[in-house]
Amino acid sequence: MGNASRWLFHFLLVRPLVLLVLGMNVYHRERLPLFSPAVIIANHNNHIDTFVLMTLFPMGCLKRLRAVAAADYFLRNRVLAWISLNMFGIIPIKRSNLKRGDGNPLDPCSAALKRGETLVIYPEGTRGEAERLSPFKSGVAHLARRHPDVPVIPVFLHGLGKMQPKGAIWPVPFICNVIVGKALYWNGDCARFTQTLSDEIVKLGQELPLPEWN
Repeated sequence: MGNASRWLFHFLLVRPLVLLVLGMNVYHRERLPLFSPAVIIANHNNHIDTFVLMTLFPMGCLKRLRAVAAADYFLRNRVLAWISLNMFGIIPIKRSNLKRGDGNPLDPCSAALKRGETLVIYPEGTRGEAERLSPFKSGVAHLARRHPDVPVIPVFLHGLGKMQPKGAIWPVPFICNVIVGKALYWNGDCARFTQTLSDEIVKLGQELPLPEWN
């Protein structure tokens, strides 16, 4: 019943919102792994980012998609917790412990990858200013160290900060651009890998003429 409810939620609400109301241009969608575990990373401007990233995949992949999200925010009340856990299948983590490379916060993520699931993670750790990249946290690097054969796919999102600026309640129509990057793999050093992830997001943003992106 849970999977059926989640499928209907995305089919009737999330996808119409992203594809029909907001609009989306996608580049290099073929780079997304559909049937094997992966870590999808992206720059983060608002909560609609997760809607967009999940819409990149066919509906048949929905049950394998898990967004990694802050427990203190998404589980702060019963209604939000139910929606987050049941409709988006989030993996709740405590942001204060992300720096611990072998700590409990990574264990549920590792278990999900071992089950063949795909994770959606925002390395900035929280929403930043529209179209500006904040420094990346090291959590994805520590996860990649645990799973060196699992690809990390960088995705650049543009326009979503204008679509729903931080603090806004309702989104406004604004077509977003989504550029999917090539797979990256663990390179043996957490600091270097974290910087590589950030650099790749910036490079993807430079593939389009976007003067407002810094």
